[in-house]
Amino acid sequence: MSPPGVLLMNLGSPDSPAETDVRRYLAEFLMDPRVLDLPWPLRWFIVYRRILPTRPRESAEAYRSIWTEAGSPLLVISRRVRRLLEAEVGIPVELAMRYQNPTPAVALRRLCERGVRRVHLIPLFPHYAMSSYETAVEHALRACQRLGADLEMTVEPPFYQHPDYLDALVAVARPYLEEPWDHLLFSYHGVPERHLRKSDPTRRHCLRSPDCCERPSPAHARCYRHQCLRTMAGFIGRAGIPANRCSVAFQSRLGKDVWIGPATDQELQRLAREGVRRIRVICPAFVTDCLETLEEIGMRGRETFLQAGGEDFRLIPCLNEHPAWIRALTGMVRRFTEGGGEGKKC
Repeated sequence: MSPPGVLLMNLGSPDSPAETDVRRYLAEFLMDPRVLDLPWPLRWFIVYRRILPTRPRESAEAYRSIWTEAGSPLLVISRRVRRLLEAEVGIPVELAMRYQNPTPAVALRRLCERGVRRVHLIPLFPHYAMSSYETAVEHALRACQRLGADLEMTVEPPFYQHPDYLDALVAVARPYLEEPWDHLLFSYHGVPERHLRKSDPTRRHCLRSPDCCERPSPAHARCYRHQCLRTMAGFIGRAGIPANRCSVAFQSRLGKDVWIGPATDQELQRLAREGVRRIRVICPAFVTDCLETLEEIGMRGRETFLQAGGEDFRLIPCLNEHPAWIRALTGMVRRFTEGGGEGKKC
């Protein structure tokens, strides 16, 4: 009997911090219709005529500031997680990225070569968003179909409020919360408001009222903002910290569209100006440290807070290869291998 296998899938990284590699990565990322959801001609014009002539140079400098001798932190850490998880579960585990390398096609081919015919895809995105979880799943399914192998694929659902994930977040954050601190900021990757409306299966709930994320609705199954707020609430309850010393913000805005808010940089300024001196920042939407955590928050966010009057800024690391996160992933794999479930034939 062929063994089951696991495909871990994260966002991706340029192959190097060289401007040409960064440009190639940005082009693939921004031309994804689930990221920049505009008609193809307009999307092509914005990406190739407005963004790519200048952005790769700026982004390459940012990547160089976090690059290690071993390579991209996202890739280096993700590879370690793959090895640790495979050793724990005893079945083949491969790693793929939504953009650039390693591709899902390569990872799935490796699983096939290892005798796997039943694959469990774990998108490493705790929350549902069309520009992260959804595009990763669709890309992996397309790669599976194109491979032409007799594979069956099941998909791990968003795990934004799963106890194991929340426990892992608290375990990583605990040492930073045992020191004196004034405020804990939850910084999630932002998305345009229209993405929430497009993802709303009811077409009449998301952003239709100020309390839409608190009122029960089937829309919450695909509502990124609701799921981020549930993660924050679950973390606060498990960590036993006062909710009035916590707030939420959204980072990484792109373009002039209206995005969900408040913006992280503006929230850091506001908190400092209102007297917060010691801040801790956690980024629960990212399970692995990357450009958005290490450079955008750890470097630029720190500077923003300190320049606005803050004194002590600490970025809480992502889950990375923390034992509690490996246990959480192991639980996902065990539920797959023991429970099975209907998969989708590729």
